[in-house]
Amino acid sequence: MKFGKEFKQQKVPEWTDAYVDYNGLKRILHKVRQFRERQRPPTPMRISQQLSLYKPFSGLDVKSSPEETKNDVEDQVIAVETVQNDDSREVYNTNFLPSTNEGEESEVTFFEKLDEELNKVNTFYRDKVEEVIEEAASLNKQMNALIALRIKVKQPDIKKCHIQRKVSTDSSSTESSKSHSPNREDTLESRHVGSKFDVEGIDDAYRNGVNPDNNESDPLDVLDRVRINNTLESPMSTIRSVLNDSKDKDLRFKKEELKEAEGQLKVVFVEFYRKLHLLKQYSYVNLLAFSKILKKYEKIALRRAARSYMKTVDDSYIGSSDEVTLLLDRVESTFSKYFANSNRREGMKVLRPKRKREKHRVTFFSGFFSGCSIALLIAIILLIQARKVTTRKEHSMYIDNVFPLYSLYAYIILHMLMYAANIYFWKQCRINYSFIFGFNQGTELSYQDVFLFSTGLAVLTLGTFLVHVHMKVDSVNAVYSKYTELVPLGLLIVFVAIFLCPFNILYKSSRLFLMRSLFRCICAPLYKVQFADFFLADQLTSQVQAMRCLEFYICYYGMRWYTKEEKCHHLDFYNFFYIIMAVIPYWIRFLQCVRRLFEEKDWVHLVNGSRYFLTIVAVVVRTVFELKMKKSWKVLALVSSVAAILFNTYWDIAIDWGLLQRKSNNMFLRNKLAVSHKHVYFVVMVLDVVLRLAWLQLVLKFNIRALKGTVISALFSSLEIFRRGVWMFFRLENEHLNNVGKYRAFKSVPLPFSYYEEDENEKKDE
Repeated sequence: MKFGKEFKQQKVPEWTDAYVDYNGLKRILHKVRQFRERQRPPTPMRISQQLSLYKPFSGLDVKSSPEETKNDVEDQVIAVETVQNDDSREVYNTNFLPSTNEGEESEVTFFEKLDEELNKVNTFYRDKVEEVIEEAASLNKQMNALIALRIKVKQPDIKKCHIQRKVSTDSSSTESSKSHSPNREDTLESRHVGSKFDVEGIDDAYRNGVNPDNNESDPLDVLDRVRINNTLESPMSTIRSVLNDSKDKDLRFKKEELKEAEGQLKVVFVEFYRKLHLLKQYSYVNLLAFSKILKKYEKIALRRAARSYMKTVDDSYIGSSDEVTLLLDRVESTFSKYFANSNRREGMKVLRPKRKREKHRVTFFSGFFSGCSIALLIAIILLIQARKVTTRKEHSMYIDNVFPLYSLYAYIILHMLMYAANIYFWKQCRINYSFIFGFNQGTELSYQDVFLFSTGLAVLTLGTFLVHVHMKVDSVNAVYSKYTELVPLGLLIVFVAIFLCPFNILYKSSRLFLMRSLFRCICAPLYKVQFADFFLADQLTSQVQAMRCLEFYICYYGMRWYTKEEKCHHLDFYNFFYIIMAVIPYWIRFLQCVRRLFEEKDWVHLVNGSRYFLTIVAVVVRTVFELKMKKSWKVLALVSSVAAILFNTYWDIAIDWGLLQRKSNNMFLRNKLAVSHKHVYFVVMVLDVVLRLAWLQLVLKFNIRALKGTVISALFSSLEIFRRGVWMFFRLENEHLNNVGKYRAFKSVPLPFSYYEEDENEKKDE
């Protein structure tokens, strides 16, 4: 693989703009090559190459040439200057020493671009290192509080003892053992990670029962200045904040409190380690990019500049800084000791989980299930046509009932197929969907996994439907007719069992993530709204018909309507819940917008909430018209539906997708695009408008021959799921590009403890 492709693959997607512009430098070198080829005499060079074939063999011994050594010193073509900025940071400027002819201007441009890239990566790397050093200092204070809390919980009757002498002795002995280490390491440890020794001293001293000089301060005094952060993540914390209760709560020294704090700090350490690892990788690939591009320059321009410039790169901050490496070692040792019982192997499994490998059996079974699904679908169509199920009157009631019973699974499978397609295109466009959704590293599903799961469910559904139709139409014995009607219920039970399966099979981690997000949606606004939560709620707004199918299941089997020749729509309470089921997803999104409005104080959430409220009104009026079919309700349904469609369409394109920007470099789009073909954006904008307007069919009731009302409803529900799948891709693309603009590549994880003095200082600063 060429380095350019490898370099692109190793980039952190959110930091793409902060990497060396390797392709830009290659384009400049291409101009240099073109000038060199024009200046190179073609015929004499070829003759010299041919004559070199007839020279006598000179052996394989390497002999140093004094001329080469002389030229290595004298033929330097650049001089790199280091200038100090106002903020005491170095800026590099390269002077091109040879007299610049007309064609050598490209070489001057190359080194100007090279300086610009070096200064850019240096600045970015230094800023990120300063951030992680501050985070390391904060983590040290958190660990001091955690160890003190752990000691207090495990030994609740312990009296305050003064062990600072033991701690200082351990610290001094450890520091003296490192007296011969580099100054950079000593400075870093003493400034930012020295409290780790204090933590070890506290833990060991209390374990051994040490009680030194009483004049020293007690490290357990830190518990007097610490409170538990109320992160508003749970329903109770949200209720307390609404009742004007204190945001933070005092320590109670309970095991549950310790367990919760350890769990939070464990997540913080994992995310912090991931950040350090990506920073180290960022430094490595950029240094390699400088080396590769300078070798290309020497090969093309026939000048020696790589050694002198790479010396400058190695002496720069990104080339000489080792803070990240030291912090990586500190995090590994601390995490292994305090969160893995000093088992380094187990600790590293958590800090650095293995990436999922593509399995050939997933690809094989995906193709196998796809073929089986197509074969079963053809068999169902042929059976229905052969038995004339849709035309016979005795089967009309059966068709009206069986269609909503099985269309539920069709909606779910179609949505999963759209999600699998989106994962594929997100990967192609380097959109970091796993980070945006908050998946744990190594647990995210690939598009092959989702496609396999959806095709497997399709085989199960189509096979059950084929058996059901065959038993209903061709069965002669009336004894089995009652059991025949229970086949769809059995299929539903199997689906629910797969979803709730407690065993570590069938992608358990992903199912648990979906359950957790679904539960948080149902409990809105008691839980803090994350991206995965409102994203899932938006998906549910396109599954209204599927939720109504669930209601039909309850009516059909709960009231035993399959034994009677009646319809559920004749019941008033069924029609009431028929409206409620359509409102629930939009109501969840409305409550999520209210929660985000009070948390973020951003009025855009108020506008977004009003959009969902308007949609609720339109859905209610449209459903009432569908049930009563009166002209007055038709006018109200038409007006409310048009208003909701226009509002939602504008929001989809302008807000969710970030398109239609006036001052964009790309007309009617936005400055940054993940898809290279611009016409794709215009196509999907038109498609979104058309599919939104298609819902007016449910109000206008155009006469479509050969299609019944249930079929028309299912068709437009499928089109809505397809529209949501298209929306899904561009919504995540816009979120990814927002992260890229802010270089946001890590999750914000709340810390468990807060210090009194920090809160007081913040209030003074305000």
